[in-house]
Formats: sequence, structure tokens, C-alpha cells
Amino acid sequence: MTAARTAAAVLVTWAALIAPLLAPSPLPEQWLHYIYSPASVGLWLLAMLVAPVVVCTVKWPWIKSGGS
Repeated sequence: MTAARTAAAVLVTWAALIAPLLAPSPLPEQWLHYIYSPASVGLWLLAMLVAPVVVCTVKWPWIKSGGS
């Protein structure tokens, strides 16, 4: 059960990071240049690696409890 909850936490984190990148339509048109700049994409890739570790660390009591 721990592996399933860890996988769920990672997948939800990745989904939360991918959604704004793929659907920036609510943002103003002039922001698209900044969203898709090389620096922003690099930071996004770094966040894809680091954020799941942070989420799993913070949510470890929930992951470890296994639903109890």
C-alpha cells in the first residue's frame, strides 16, 4: 500500500506541474514568451524532479499510514 500511495503522490504532483504548462490559455498572451522560455522550461524540469521528493517527504505520515 505504501508503494501505491507514493506513486499516487508522485503522479498527482506531476499532473499539477504539467497542467499549467499544457494549458496556459487563461493567462495573457504576452506571458507565453516567459512561460516557454528556456529558463522557465529548465526550472520546470527541475521541479519535475524535486517536487515529488518534497511532496513525499511532507506527506510521509499519510503514505505510511496506509489508510488507517
